[in-house]
Amino acid sequence: MAVDRLGLARLAPRAAPGWAVQTLVHPAALAGANGMRWGLDGELYVAQAFGSQVSAVNVQTGASRIVSAADGPIIAPDDLAFDSHGNLFVTEVMSARVSAIRTNGTVDVIAADVPVANGVSVHGDRIFMSEFNPDGRIWELFPDGAAPRLIASGLMMPNALCLGPDGMLYFPLVPLGEVWRVAVEGGTPERVIGGLDIPTAVKFDAQGRLFTVESGSGAISLIDAAAGAKTEFARVAYGIDNFAFAPDGRMFVSHFTDGEVIEIAPDGTQRVAVAGGMTGPFGLAAAPDGGLVAADGMSLASVDSAGAVSRPAMLLQHGFPGYVRGVAMCADGHLIVTNSAGQCARYRAGAEAAVLLDGLDCAMGVIVAANGEIVLCESGAGRVMAIGPDGAARVLASGLDQPIGIAEAPDGGFFVSEAGAGRVTHVKDGEQAEVLSGLAEPHGVAVSDGRAVVLDRGTGTLLRSAVNGDAPEVLASDLPSGTHGKMQPNVLPGIAGLMPGPLLPFADIAVLADGRIAIGGDEDGSVLLVGAQ
Repeated sequence: MAVDRLGLARLAPRAAPGWAVQTLVHPAALAGANGMRWGLDGELYVAQAFGSQVSAVNVQTGASRIVSAADGPIIAPDDLAFDSHGNLFVTEVMSARVSAIRTNGTVDVIAADVPVANGVSVHGDRIFMSEFNPDGRIWELFPDGAAPRLIASGLMMPNALCLGPDGMLYFPLVPLGEVWRVAVEGGTPERVIGGLDIPTAVKFDAQGRLFTVESGSGAISLIDAAAGAKTEFARVAYGIDNFAFAPDGRMFVSHFTDGEVIEIAPDGTQRVAVAGGMTGPFGLAAAPDGGLVAADGMSLASVDSAGAVSRPAMLLQHGFPGYVRGVAMCADGHLIVTNSAGQCARYRAGAEAAVLLDGLDCAMGVIVAANGEIVLCESGAGRVMAIGPDGAARVLASGLDQPIGIAEAPDGGFFVSEAGAGRVTHVKDGEQAEVLSGLAEPHGVAVSDGRAVVLDRGTGTLLRSAVNGDAPEVLASDLPSGTHGKMQPNVLPGIAGLMPGPLLPFADIAVLADGRIAIGGDEDGSVLLVGAQ
């Protein structure tokens, strides 16, 4: 039986008579990819913070299996490491703790109150961990949960760390573009090298050579610690999170942006070990060239009409507008996004995001209306908000039950999905009228042939509103949006100051210029197209 990245049975989407379902972006094997370790069983173990799971990957076939599920006790795993007994230690970056998956499958918390627990490394069965925050600390942890020992503090966002052959712990300070080191027994940390482009991890290979990955450029560099110099070894797509070595010297490089894992042989030859896809996707917007723009949490993705995905911008880059959830396109090429920090912002890749509205309670879907106003759903407050060209904000509708998706109706009003009430509502001039009801968890809304179309994430069904009192049309079913009650994935709490939570799901839709409806498959990381035959 085929399964998706969550380990759930993969269903074949079904189209109603006269309709067809096509795949634009293929499913992803992983929900992003973060820290990795080579297991004694010959599989590559991959932490997926934003999928809240750990998977073991057969790097020859790309197939994966679930080690810690998205609804399990470990939340937002970011890095992992084995000891000699086969225990797997996992940092929970959003839960301020480190857990151990024992060889018998039980899970124990071995450290708590370690904010933004990030990197973890095991050497001689000694466990070392870093906190990824502006006053970050490095700790030695103990497998029995004994009180941790502080090694260093006051560090600017240390990330994935490693013990060197000299007995020093090496670690990157991500926003500073530097690699530092400190003695295992403590002391004053010292800088090894600077001038790096968002370094996110360091590792030593079997020959004792120090490598780092530069997330901002995609460079993998060999570091001469004595000289404070680097030599580029290889280059892949930017958005690197971490890397790991296999026993035979192969390097595997992970991407938090799309879950892709690249294998690099000792001679520099590259191949895709795990194909990337979408981490979500979340908000979708039709692009003028016939493609799509997707808000994909840690990055923004552009999808062309053939399904090729590019990433014009990502979270760690300066000016990026946070963990993005909703997206809309302006006529001048700027994007309007909502994020997990309760903001709506205008953004163009490479520039600084301009916050248009702040303090929102769970900002979700957003559009640019025909009159130029920006209209968005404030789900937690039950409101629809409008931002005028002059920046003034006003309430268009209130008293809604978890509004999620929004689309402009032909009469100048708006169709709004209410996930809490299981309906789609038409709002205009202070009036509200029910358009569709009896839904499980309606999310994305669009307009097709003048009628409201909604993706019911709770059932994986695409429906279109009735005409002249007829029953609503089911256009497609068994879509990979939501889990359809088969599991309840953990709601990620986010990271204060970096990507505040909760990091809520959002399965959106968008109507392309040719009339086909793009569907965000947030269960498996795909994008589908539903169109009339």
